[in-house]
Amino acid sequence: MFPPDLPPVSNWALYVYRVIAKWLSFFLFGLASLILVIIVFPPMLLFFHPRERFKKYGRRFVSSSMRGFVAIMHFLRIVNLEADNRENYRHLSSKILVANHPSLLDVIMLLSLIPNADCIVNTYLNHNVILRGVVRSLYILNSLDIESIFQACTESLKQGNCLVIFPEGTRTPRHGKAIIRKGAARVALASGCNIVPVHIGGTDKYGLGKKDPWLGFNPRERYVYRISMGQEINPGKCRDLPAPKAVRALTKEIEAFLFPAKEGV
Repeated sequence: MFPPDLPPVSNWALYVYRVIAKWLSFFLFGLASLILVIIVFPPMLLFFHPRERFKKYGRRFVSSSMRGFVAIMHFLRIVNLEADNRENYRHLSSKILVANHPSLLDVIMLLSLIPNADCIVNTYLNHNVILRGVVRSLYILNSLDIESIFQACTESLKQGNCLVIFPEGTRTPRHGKAIIRKGAARVALASGCNIVPVHIGGTDKYGLGKKDPWLGFNPRERYVYRISMGQEINPGKCRDLPAPKAVRALTKEIEAFLFPAKEGV
């Protein structure tokens, strides 16, 4: 049932409880998303104009909702969120935040910390009956062409938003090399905004990782998310390089922070 690199379950009763609590948490998440789309957002659309003003307050409301969701998971004793300095995240403005992506809850953790977070969402969420209302209203869809995505990212950054990007494009595989895409570096060079690398660590996220079973959970302990922020990366230092070299240099610097064990490989 478990990958060979994980220890055996130490307490089966507690393990079963944690799996059930995980399912309950996702049910509550879906219910809260429906409430946002059906009850909360329609009145906000009426009172907040223009649309960018609605997006600003809508993202802040989503961030507050994510903090509530994290608090519920903490109350259920299945998740702990440990951030190095929460004030640093609350005051980010016009920054490109790049993070590794070990689990399904990573974006929830980051949105709960960053009230003005914008992000590029996968196309499949646009077809999710529960989430598509939130996705279409507030965030950048990956279904756009590349130039349109870059333009939308640049506009969002100019408005003071913090753009959250997972440069792997998908959750980190449990085994094998993580592949870092170059989109974050290209957005940084196009917009001139600094990159803020963030590492998501903590306990093993089995049950939330790529291709993990829904019955899975960490066999020994709750999920702990230790989130640490690195030094900002200024794309201006690569301005004099040819574009391909500048993109590679920034991407390499991002990878060195997110995956330090792979540095030099």
